[in-house]
Amino acid sequence: MRKIGILLTASAALLIAGAIAFTADATPGAATLGLAGAAKNYSPVDTVACRVSGPVCGLGRTLVCRPFRGCWCARCWR
Repeated sequence: MRKIGILLTASAALLIAGAIAFTADATPGAATLGLAGAAKNYSPVDTVACRVSGPVCGLGRTLVCRPFRGCWCARCWR
């Protein structure tokens, strides 16, 4: 008889906890609703050192160095 009381108490606690979680609107898929719109505007390319004038190159240019070719100032938006 004691096991049945523990079983009923535990199942009631689980039902109450489930009802509380359900009313909290804890839906794991809700965070991905705006993902398609954000993916269209996302670019993995990051512009670095192009918005200010550097010590070698002017505004809108960055220093690019390649082996056996030397260094030059290249445009940032190519």
